Amino acid sequence: MRRRPRLPARLPLDPYVLALLATVGLAALLPARGAAATVADGASTGAVALLFFLYGARLSTREALDGLRHWRLHVTVLACTFVLFPLLGLAARGLVPTLLTQPLYSGLLFLCLVPSTVQSSIAFTSIARGNVPAAICAGSFSSLAGIVLTPLLAAGLLGADAGGFSPDSLLKIVVQLLLPFLLGQALRRWVGGFLVRHKRVLGYVDRGSILLVVYAAFSAGMAAGVWHRVSLPRLGALLAVEAVLLAVMLLVTWYGAGRLGFGREDRIAIQFAGSKKSLAAGLPMASVLFGAQAALAVLPLMLFHQMQLMVCAVLARRRSRDPGAPGANSPRGVWRRSRPWPNTRPRRAGNVRR
Repeated sequence: MRRRPRLPARLPLDPYVLALLATVGLAALLPARGAAATVADGASTGAVALLFFLYGARLSTREALDGLRHWRLHVTVLACTFVLFPLLGLAARGLVPTLLTQPLYSGLLFLCLVPSTVQSSIAFTSIARGNVPAAICAGSFSSLAGIVLTPLLAAGLLGADAGGFSPDSLLKIVVQLLLPFLLGQALRRWVGGFLVRHKRVLGYVDRGSILLVVYAAFSAGMAAGVWHRVSLPRLGALLAVEAVLLAVMLLVTWYGAGRLGFGREDRIAIQFAGSKKSLAAGLPMASVLFGAQAALAVLPLMLFHQMQLMVCAVLARRRSRDPGAPGANSPRGVWRRSRPWPNTRPRRAGNVRR
């Protein structure tokens, strides 16, 4: 008899999300004004450039090229991230102004345009006993494509809300996002070893930079009075819309990958890489694209980030107990993808074949 999957004893409330919320609270109580706002804005600009330099320096071009042999999987994930997600975001336009205000809808649509995550996609794929190397490459491809596609899609679909195609906005994208990323790629052979040795410390640099970007964005939002346009019923409606969005993407990525002929391990990688959105990449991009309106633009992304972590944690544990999962009936331990798994089949009660 198949055991019913149990919910994890502790849902993953990301401590970093708590730090983000604390930063938002600080910006609400003590927003940067006057000269302090100028300093915060300049520091935020430098932090965004530093973030994308580190992204470029860490991304292994060789690993990304090696993953091209599984191109069907990567094309599927990219289509989910940059085609299906934006189409669903555009379809949500009919919810304005009944459920969502225009600024909240702009943030929701921006959420649909950012690239997929890397770390959490890999972690959940590993827990669910899926194709971890494919998840690594898919996340890397998505991050690389997002450097170019996210700003272009935002400028094209959001129009004036994201700065449009003005020379000033395009110059900001190139100077703050693309050039630092390319510089990091160019210097990777010299700085890559240093980044690996100090990975933990640089992780704090990453997160601290994003917190600075959030503080600057929400301080500008307080100065512009954007929070007077948001009510609790609207936030509740936003959460409901995002829950439906996540559910649709989880279903489409799982069953759609099955229709395309992918095996179980590949379907898991597609589901977790194709249904997620990167908070780390989206926040700095929003600060560049939206300016003073970035506070409301990133709110849907912050909420969706925590929601996807909680839902996918439950789903990954359920997938790991599927009858067809490699090692599903073995004791809990470290799963090694390199070990050849036996050809296991679901057992039938009362008719166990040996």
